[in-house]
Amino acid sequence: MDKIDTIEGRAIPFGAKNVDTDVIIPARWLKTITREGLGEGAFETVRAKPGNVFDDPRNAGAPILIAGDNFGCGSSREHAAWALLDMGITAVIAPSFSDIFSGNAFKNGILTVVLPQEQVDRLMEVAQTDEIAIDLEHCTVTTPFQDRFTFEIDPFRRHCLLEGLDEVGLTMARQDAISAYEAKAAGDLSFLSGPRDIAA
Repeated sequence: MDKIDTIEGRAIPFGAKNVDTDVIIPARWLKTITREGLGEGAFETVRAKPGNVFDDPRNAGAPILIAGDNFGCGSSREHAAWALLDMGITAVIAPSFSDIFSGNAFKNGILTVVLPQEQVDRLMEVAQTDEIAIDLEHCTVTTPFQDRFTFEIDPFRRHCLLEGLDEVGLTMARQDAISAYEAKAAGDLSFLSGPRDIAA
């Protein structure tokens, strides 16, 4: 998982509320056995409409998505996070998220930023013309117009995202402690492999 410190660039001003995971990645895309290529199916029904924000050339390669309240509701499919990553999204800003989606996003290295609706509305406005910056170290979202919004994030999640640690990475970071435990456990059980006196 890549480290996240600062995410800066274009933000897709989507803004729709109650977007469920079937909208993020339709069910027919779930047959794939790889994560690659899911970005092509991301927001398929939305992108079918002419003039949608996802296919606007100005938003090409945008690392930030601005969404509405209750983003990622519906089924628990992790493919939704995979699809966002495959289309280049590493941060989503919204007033609220589905708990399951938020957890899946975190596990896949996507930062979810919760801000009040009025601040999201302001970022939607700025995103029409200018870039936005997210600083995870200081938990701020800023614009070229001196807007500065602070957000809260679970300290454990913040640490993992800053260090690029997924579940495997967290385990490997404890390798010395694991090795020490295994050595001690092997010593404690050494009597099982030695000679034993068996009473006649």
